[in-house]
Amino acid sequence: MNYKHRAVEKFWRNFYKLRPEQKESVRRSWQLFKGDPFHPSLGSHEIHELSARAKHTIYATVIDADLRVIFRIDGSWVTTLDVGSHRIYRA
Repeated sequence: MNYKHRAVEKFWRNFYKLRPEQKESVRRSWQLFKGDPFHPSLGSHEIHELSARAKHTIYATVIDADLRVIFRIDGSWVTTLDVGSHRIYRA
């Protein structure tokens, strides 16, 4: 499926707080993510607790050992919600 992409302000705010090497890791992963958010090397998976709270399926993509991007899908739209460590699951 061809997805359209957008990001909420919180994602960008936290992206700009990342260390330079983390930003570069996110950019590299973005190349795969924009083609297929569920590319096997991204390890995308549902975050059940966040999904239950949001009443909508929320996914996480693994960027590095403790760096994740969380996102949701609405039809043909992928919305990136946040980026950071596992703490973003509790946000």
